[in-house]
Amino acid sequence: MLNWAVFKTGGKQYKASEGDLLLVDNNSAYTEEKIIFDDVLIVRDDKNVKIGNPKVEKFKVIAKNLGLVKDKKVRVVKFKSKSRYTRTYGHRQKYIKVLIEKIQSQ
Repeated sequence: MLNWAVFKTGGKQYKASEGDLLLVDNNSAYTEEKIIFDDVLIVRDDKNVKIGNPKVEKFKVIAKNLGLVKDKKVRVVKFKSKSRYTRTYGHRQKYIKVLIEKIQSQ
């Protein structure tokens, strides 16, 4: 039984166990219901830890796509005194909510 794994996607690393809910950065490649993360960096089971160089071969993380989620709005204000210059921008980061179903060796 595998306890947890660290995998990489979108330039970020995520630590996950089976049954975890994660927010992963939105990527157009994640449109299917099942998502397979192949870049597994570390795998830990009950007795030992496998560390990849740079990744652990023959392991993958299988997740279920639960849909698109938006984060809270971040407001950015530019202001220059004595010149009546004010600009306000907003940004809402988009994430994909995934449920980790299985950490599997191939």
